Amino acid sequence: MTDQLIDGLYREGAPIADTKAPTTVPVERRWRERQFGARLVNPANRRKISAIIVGTGLAGASAGATLGEAGYQVKSFCYQDSPRRAHSIAAQGGINAAKNYRNDNDSTFRLFYDTVKGGDFRARESNVYRLAEVSANIIDQCVAQGVPFAREYGGLLDNRSFGGVQVSRTFYARGQTGQQLLIGAYQALERQVAAGTVQMYTRHEMLELVVVDGKARGVIVRDMVTGEIETHLADVVVLATGGYGNVFYLSTNAMGSNTTAIWRAHRKGALFGNPCYTQIHPTCIPVSGDYQSKLTLMSESLRNDGRIWVPKRAEDCDKDPRDIPEEDRDYYLERIYPAFGNLVPRDIASRQAKNVCDDGRGVGPAVDGVRRGVYLDFAEAIGRMGRKAVESKYGNLFDMYQRITGENPYEVPMRIYPAVHYTMGGLWVDYDLQSSIPGLFVTGEANFSDHGANRLGASALMQGLADGYFVLPNTINDYLADGPFEKVSEDHPAVLEARASVEDRISRLMNAGGTRSVDSFHKELGHIMWEYCGMERTAEGLQTAIEKIRALREEYWRDVRVLGAADDFNQSLEKASRVADFIELGELMCIDALHRRESCGGHFRAESQTEDGEALRHDEEFAYVAAWEWTGTGAPPVLHKEDLVYEYVEMKQRSYK
Repeated sequence: MTDQLIDGLYREGAPIADTKAPTTVPVERRWRERQFGARLVNPANRRKISAIIVGTGLAGASAGATLGEAGYQVKSFCYQDSPRRAHSIAAQGGINAAKNYRNDNDSTFRLFYDTVKGGDFRARESNVYRLAEVSANIIDQCVAQGVPFAREYGGLLDNRSFGGVQVSRTFYARGQTGQQLLIGAYQALERQVAAGTVQMYTRHEMLELVVVDGKARGVIVRDMVTGEIETHLADVVVLATGGYGNVFYLSTNAMGSNTTAIWRAHRKGALFGNPCYTQIHPTCIPVSGDYQSKLTLMSESLRNDGRIWVPKRAEDCDKDPRDIPEEDRDYYLERIYPAFGNLVPRDIASRQAKNVCDDGRGVGPAVDGVRRGVYLDFAEAIGRMGRKAVESKYGNLFDMYQRITGENPYEVPMRIYPAVHYTMGGLWVDYDLQSSIPGLFVTGEANFSDHGANRLGASALMQGLADGYFVLPNTINDYLADGPFEKVSEDHPAVLEARASVEDRISRLMNAGGTRSVDSFHKELGHIMWEYCGMERTAEGLQTAIEKIRALREEYWRDVRVLGAADDFNQSLEKASRVADFIELGELMCIDALHRRESCGGHFRAESQTEDGEALRHDEEFAYVAAWEWTGTGAPPVLHKEDLVYEYVEMKQRSYK
């Protein structure tokens, strides 16, 4: 480890590597090689082995169902009142799979290539190829479960396109794909609950990871109804808790989405990979005022048939869009990127929307004196296909937009603007999805592994179900083959220490006795993060953000006010614990963003751009995963680098023109 602080903020530690991927064989053979090489657990022994799974979205529900079906004893936790309320339901647009149903030259390799390129060459080849390889199996699995995918007239499954690709590989269920997939996974999970292999704990929130002799052996949770602190122990722990986009306060995430589970694991020794890699989604309903607590995503599927434009002249922005003739409209994505048009990747579409609004050509009501909106227009699609055809593809999305805005998108163009959506960063994992803590596995959005610096649309559902149904059940066996494990008692010193840390933290929050609400701190943190670590970043701005966040952290513990009682239903306490973790995470995100002096994916450093304003990477310096080690509150973190090696995809500056 370097003794010298870098930028006065962090130290650099020993490099790390993923040793589980069999890189001595071609990429198309690696998953089969690992499956065969991984040790197995015989069915009789599985009944003696227990697993804890935190989270019941697509990744968590599918993992719980599959491990339960295999015979393991599973405890499943979620903070919602039902697994069906997991935020996976909000992924409306579709799920990718390389089945080539449209006969447009799609393939496993093309999905692999598109994903690596879309992630701006900051993801592992081995992981991405595996994701593309198992994608077709996911569709078959879900069809067998009864997921009502859209079908063509002849009965075959239908496909549409998403950003960053030139083929149609996205399977969908109208505008409810995530919801329908989650119901399928939920049914499979509940089947195992009925069979007795899965115990379901709803309204329970994980507040600490139990690590015994260097291995993950359980969790400390709070019953959110009674306030009781509970200890749950097992042989292995799986985190499937989603992303941390709510660090920005305003995002497309459900308000309950948080970082606590993975942040608690990080504080216990799990490395955090690429924390600054957050996705800005271009197709969201614009901010309407400072009273909002979240933003609403309009599915990327709308970009299949909707055309994005702004007026060519700023003086036309006040006009009814229907009164602006074609020659006075700037279809800027079609103009700048003719090969991909409105289906460029999310990071590029988001950045260009910001650029035209910064140029004074934004539309819609002004917020803080600036119009932050562009038009998403379906007039051409309605004229080409007819209103009924548009309704059949997007009807529920149009209805949702009208309920929120009061505007009829069949008659007036939608208004959209980028918003924080998904987090590509997460806990560092190897090819087996195991974190740097043995026995702690991380799946779905909670890990960092598959998307690099930018996720292509319709790949979140693909990763969640791939991890839960097909990857984790094959790799976790290799770890569990060492079982049966020695039992850990609730009075073990490590267990007592973890429980005491939770109780002390709750006591500290409840007794702070300050004057400011939790939400006021969260909103201030979100403003700092969006202003300095959002769509565009500078070294000076990030330094400012770090100073502001550190000051905010000190003020938080000194002046936060938490109402109610600890031993009761208390949403104020729930939020307070989550915001404390968001503040610490926000600081690490800014440190990570500052150290990465390049524009990459949606992470635009103003100091690093091409002559025509496109993102400029620096592969010779930054072609690595940044995996951060926790060293204590306020202490400099340690950066461990995992080099990214590309054998099958040529690293080059992206072009979608």
